[in-house]
Amino acid sequence: MAEAEGFTVETRASGEIVVRHHGRVAATLRGRAAAKFLDDVAAGRDEQQLLARVTGNYKRGNERRL
Repeated sequence: MAEAEGFTVETRASGEIVVRHHGRVAATLRGRAAAKFLDDVAAGRDEQQLLARVTGNYKRGNERRL
């Protein structure tokens, strides 16, 4: 998979996580999804790759190449 980049994260006091891709809001995580994301980041997983997967910005049509 190509390296993901351009994602930023904003954590709000309400517990919501706002994900931006190149400055535009790409997703808002709430509840369980936000907690799981924070747990994965704390466990050392690559934050940019997690954000790409959360926003759906990881499929580019080349997944079936043989």
